[in-house]
Amino acid sequence: MSVHMPVDRSFQLLEVRPGRLEASPASPRRRWSAEAKGRLVAEAMQPDANVSAIARRNGMSPAQLFGWRRQALKRIAELGGTSATEAAAAPIIEIMVAGATISVGADIGEEQLRRVIRAVRSA
Repeated sequence: MSVHMPVDRSFQLLEVRPGRLEASPASPRRRWSAEAKGRLVAEAMQPDANVSAIARRNGMSPAQLFGWRRQALKRIAELGGTSATEAAAAPIIEIMVAGATISVGADIGEEQLRRVIRAVRSA
């Protein structure tokens, strides 16, 4: 289907202004500091913590906090040689080193903890 051309062969100049797409998020992506992530994950690891409520209170998606928590449990399990469910049940130890907070399970081995602290100090 074609558009009717004016008899005088004139044309119109259209001005286009880029805008946001309807499907794009209203706000840009947030960048969470390692300290904020550590604090939120440590709070979410508490025995009777409501992870969804913690996430909503901090203005984030519960799925994101559950993901961070799952990653932390996996790292703890890898460092300590325990399963993720055992790591979740174990108490958490927080150590401040070089401005960073290290959260590990109470069952972590001494040599493994030394490696983690050395890695944080050298970073």
